[in-house]
Amino acid sequence: MLFEGLEFVPLREDHIDALTPVMRRAFDDDSRLFFGTPTGGPPGYDDGSFLRRWGLDPGASAYCIQRDGTPIGAMILYIDVAHRHGFLGNLFVDAPLIGQGYGRTAWRFAEQAYPDVTVWATETPAVSFRNHRYYINTCGFHVIAVEGTDRLTAQFKLRKSVG
Repeated sequence: MLFEGLEFVPLREDHIDALTPVMRRAFDDDSRLFFGTPTGGPPGYDDGSFLRRWGLDPGASAYCIQRDGTPIGAMILYIDVAHRHGFLGNLFVDAPLIGQGYGRTAWRFAEQAYPDVTVWATETPAVSFRNHRYYINTCGFHVIAVEGTDRLTAQFKLRKSVG
């Protein structure tokens, strides 16, 4: 589906090889900026197993985000239709493209694609200031809890009510 110049294609196995280096660059960039380490991300972010486990999960609504036919990121959503809740499990854009509005477009796509969702939730590391700015200032989430005992392992739990 074409949306604001980006294509959101349901994630398939054949996307994983192209998306893995994109995911690696995005998470490694975050690790350098906020954790002071050259690499890092959730287990399997750098070998495709994260995307296979979560993105190809039958309960997920996952998308390969493409610009001009080239994968530039991905988004994994979990939609609870009965309760009208959505959970943003993962969203990443290739590191050189961060700050160019692609994340904002992806979030607008999610909200438009799932208009019946009235409450969205997600979480992000407490130390990832760029993510905070994106989720709070751009997407309209609010921090509802902080879990963890130190700045490197704590997680912000975020929520957004729609409508």
